[in-house]
Amino acid sequence: MNLQQVKQRFGIIGNAPLLNRALEVAIQVAPTDISVLVTGESGTGKEIIPQVIHQLSARKHGEYIAVNCGAIPEGTIDSELFGHEKGSFTGAAGSRQGYFEVANGGTIFLDEVAELPMQTQVRLLRVLETGEFIRVGSSKVIKTNVRVVAATNENMQRAIASGKFREDLFYRLSTVPIPLPPLRNREEDIYLLFRKFASDFADKYRMPSIRLNPDAVNLLNAYTWPGNIRQLKNLVEQISVIEVAREIDGITLASYLPAENEKMPSLINEASSENFSEREIMYKFLFDMKKDLSELKKIVIDIARGGEIDLNSDQAAIINRMYQEVNNGQHANIHNTRILPPAIEPLKNDYPLENEHTDFEVHEEVEESLSLEDREKELIQKALEKHRGKRKYAAAELGISERTLYRKIKEYNLLE
Repeated sequence: MNLQQVKQRFGIIGNAPLLNRALEVAIQVAPTDISVLVTGESGTGKEIIPQVIHQLSARKHGEYIAVNCGAIPEGTIDSELFGHEKGSFTGAAGSRQGYFEVANGGTIFLDEVAELPMQTQVRLLRVLETGEFIRVGSSKVIKTNVRVVAATNENMQRAIASGKFREDLFYRLSTVPIPLPPLRNREEDIYLLFRKFASDFADKYRMPSIRLNPDAVNLLNAYTWPGNIRQLKNLVEQISVIEVAREIDGITLASYLPAENEKMPSLINEASSENFSEREIMYKFLFDMKKDLSELKKIVIDIARGGEIDLNSDQAAIINRMYQEVNNGQHANIHNTRILPPAIEPLKNDYPLENEHTDFEVHEEVEESLSLEDREKELIQKALEKHRGKRKYAAAELGISERTLYRKIKEYNLLE
């Protein structure tokens, strides 16, 4: 059976090279009894590989049992896998066959195999090496002929180094390793999967299938999909049920995508300075300048009204810093002090303040010209104009994700 026939038979969607390679290896090893370890992130569809291997092997008429090792309590997993005798533990009212006994002549799929307790790992190693096991509470050796295919989303080398998993069992299980790629590395397959799921849910809920406009397709492909295929399928089902419109635009799609923990420039004062990009540093500089000018404005207005003021350490530092910038690095040497109106006479000449209304107007002009929101909006508009409305390239120009750009376009009412 060739690759395309296997995809059609098992409903596998996609043509990514890494996916094709994984399936080709599965097809090659299926006729043998070699142990296989499938690795990949959670949600990548690891459970399909054991089914392909079983159905293309000589064991296809035997039992196929899938066991989630992480879902069985540690105290009962030995009994589940290897069986037990009557009275071997509290509640054992009778003898019971384990999965390795039931699946004799077939295949067992051990999902989340890294979750097996150490004692069970020892038992499993013996089965793989000798084909023998002993029921819990028994001394009789039982023979079995079972093929084991395991899967995990953990870093096995790290699990071995930490003492969580036996190294000899790892090498016994992974005679042939089959890694599955995450969805973000299958960009050409994302939209294909979306359409497949949309069609499936349209049939399930008896409604027209949803479709994406070009902007939404770009966003779909640009997203990182930390939950992989499982996350995509869940998202398609949500949109199919909730949205009334059958054509989904980028902004609607973005509202269903979880945040990617991205710091926006307007929130840069909350971010760690270790993670600043050049663009973020520029925004922080503007933000700090805005604060300094606001403080300075308050000082100027108080003095212009004929009062005297006490400078705290922050205000003194602001005046020192601005004096230094204007006078080529010379320091004003102003400390915490009380300033009287005559002390700022040059300021009065430079900035005539006739009344309180004038003060207010000066304040408004400074605030407005240095508004981070206005600056951000201007940058977004320029990027969109530069790239002729192509948001994917505009987002790259701005150094933000497409999802963030869609949200900002909506926030600033920049929709075309």
